Amino acid sequence: MTAKPSPSSGKRATTAARARRSAARKRPGLLLGYWRLMRFDRPIGMLLLLWPTLWALWFAAEGLPEPGLLGIFVAGVVLMRAAGCVINDFADRHVDGSVKRTRDRPLPSGQVSPAAAVTLFAILCLAAFALVLMTNTLTIQLSFGAVALAFCYPFMKRYTHLPQVVLGAAFSWGIPMAFAAQTGSVAPDAWLVFITAVLWTIVYDTFYGMVDRDDDIAVGVKSTAILFAEHDRLITGCLQGLVLAGLVIVGDKFSMGGFYYLGVALAAVLFGYQQYLIRHREREACFRAFLDNNYVGMAIFAGIVADYASKSLQ
Repeated sequence: MTAKPSPSSGKRATTAARARRSAARKRPGLLLGYWRLMRFDRPIGMLLLLWPTLWALWFAAEGLPEPGLLGIFVAGVVLMRAAGCVINDFADRHVDGSVKRTRDRPLPSGQVSPAAAVTLFAILCLAAFALVLMTNTLTIQLSFGAVALAFCYPFMKRYTHLPQVVLGAAFSWGIPMAFAAQTGSVAPDAWLVFITAVLWTIVYDTFYGMVDRDDDIAVGVKSTAILFAEHDRLITGCLQGLVLAGLVIVGDKFSMGGFYYLGVALAAVLFGYQQYLIRHREREACFRAFLDNNYVGMAIFAGIVADYASKSLQ
């Protein structure tokens, strides 16, 4: 005799099936949340982090770097930029909801939990560290500085109006690491490249801060955009002048030629265009000035590559 299923068991099966369907529907949304949390949908930050690292690799190798190292550093940039975005959003999870541009990010919107964000940050850092283990001892030692800077930066905006300086150090830390990995040491001239890249980062992140300045003031977040106030255009212009001077000095130290200085000249033109964009301090225009710095990094890198390539043909 076959037993008939009870009504309660049928209800439990129906409930379980509904739960499975609900979980299946939520999974793509959760994965998208992680994707957005790591900013893979907005690669501009990854590119801005990548350019100085590539400059350093080419300078250190005096041309094309070792392919293995190139792959390690490109992958490391992707992972550490993602980790930086995750910890930044974790630190800002209580204020992002009050800022127009960030209120729909995965953490303030509840798409990803804070605990999951911390776990993701740890996984990304461990993956990046696994890559660094394929280099030498000095590079491994320097990598701890990279993690410390990535972790500290988001919290600096609570205590200082100069978080962009810390971000500049974080975004430029790949420079000494690249020299260490390629040559086994960090030459004094490498720090000139580092300082120049830090100044450049302060400039473009100030443009970024100008987009959110009113919201940041309201929620109590600090930035160079707030510190510079009505002098923002003058100060960023002066900093851009220092970046160009730094690039010229770097070119002299590394015996660069015409192609390199052509890249620097193009960067100067782009800097002038950025000042034109921010002349009225409109949000959208300031954001465009920030984005335009991708072409600055590209121009310098193209000049470096072309210069070394031309020398190898002589």
